[in-house]
Amino acid sequence: MAALAVGGGAMLMTDNNASAARDSWGGQAAQAPMTINCPDVAVRLSNVPEQARPAVDNQLAQLDTQVADAYEQLAAAGTQTDRSWVRTRVLEPLSSQRRGTLDRIATEIERVSNRPAGLESMASCTVKKDDVAPAAAPASGSAAPNAPAPSASAPASGDKAQTGPRRSDFVDIRRVRPNVAAPRLQANASRGTFKSRCGRNENKHFNPDNVIVAPGVSNGAHHMHDYVGNLETDAFATNDDLAAAGTTCTNGDRSTHYWPVLRLRNGKVESDASLPGGGQDGNVGRILQPASVQLTFRGSPVSKVTAMPTFLRIITGDAKAFTNGTANANASWSCTGFENRQLKEKYPICPQGSNVVRTFNFQSCWDGSNTDSANHRTHVAFARPNGTCPKGFRAIPQLVQRITYKIAPGSVFAVDSFPEQLHKPGTDHGDFINVMSSSLMKKAVSCVNSGRRCG
Repeated sequence: MAALAVGGGAMLMTDNNASAARDSWGGQAAQAPMTINCPDVAVRLSNVPEQARPAVDNQLAQLDTQVADAYEQLAAAGTQTDRSWVRTRVLEPLSSQRRGTLDRIATEIERVSNRPAGLESMASCTVKKDDVAPAAAPASGSAAPNAPAPSASAPASGDKAQTGPRRSDFVDIRRVRPNVAAPRLQANASRGTFKSRCGRNENKHFNPDNVIVAPGVSNGAHHMHDYVGNLETDAFATNDDLAAAGTTCTNGDRSTHYWPVLRLRNGKVESDASLPGGGQDGNVGRILQPASVQLTFRGSPVSKVTAMPTFLRIITGDAKAFTNGTANANASWSCTGFENRQLKEKYPICPQGSNVVRTFNFQSCWDGSNTDSANHRTHVAFARPNGTCPKGFRAIPQLVQRITYKIAPGSVFAVDSFPEQLHKPGTDHGDFINVMSSSLMKKAVSCVNSGRRCG
């Protein structure tokens, strides 16, 4: 396991940074940033034969690297570009690279099954502009007039792309209307909860890998992940490695939980500023340690739950939601004391004394057979609005990852992201691999189904 220890000093911004903030936040002096928008091949590939998945996952990671490199080239050119330059110097070479990689993906699948048709149509990419709300005129209802506006410093060393966040990515939580509704509990509901206490990543287990999406690929995420639970989680960890590893969980749970780090964008250089996943991929600023991490498994509002299989993998949210759209976006942002108001596409500005809250509600229905799927989505599903599972799926304990941070009102913060995703809040996502022992899972299911609160 290759964990990266990082640290750095914090500096809260004051009004003295106002002139620098105008440029960083997209005021009159700034241009709307452009980013690379490519079809997400991984979402399309839902039926890759298991024998071909390692090779296909490797090639999918190559597609991400190609987009990151093209975005860096686009961002480095800044505003000194025209359509012809973008087309001939960025998009056409990128499409050529992608066409070759897509052909290799099709060939790997063809070795064990029918060659997939139409992949070549996903080679071409476009340029997408970020819509930036004017700094002095927030949209009606989106920011309180008396809210402390996030302020920003001049670009930090290594922040070559200046990829966000923008002022328009934030909203005062006090101006958001309550929007949380839960299904009504039925007679057969499983009303209990089970908690694993796994710490706040005090041992600084960070890396830019994603063992679920890009196994065997170093820096497969192009952004830094925060880990709790299993101590051996990196790109190269096998199921056997995870089963034999130590854990930060007090109940012996070896499951792995991870999510993109949250950074204070304060102009300070973090120790990963020159490393993959950090500054090399446009992720800069002080990494914030959570104030709290709660890992809770809860029941179904309409039925009892069944045990999760060992090594079940679940991803919730979409790391590419800025370019993919919000169909799979699922992370929620809020503030303590205001959690009946959840945000999907904005970061919250919390009042003094209130902490920022990130919440990941995982899929609570399982197909009863598979621990993973080619696109890492179709083997699990979300319950319907009435709480029932789709046909062919059964209810399992629903994992909720709730993470809080102490952040001064008006501070600029953002999640790590793929470079071209511009650190948008909607790209936030959580990951989970179940490595509970069978006895611990049995206890969790019993607690949930009997209505007890355990852990």
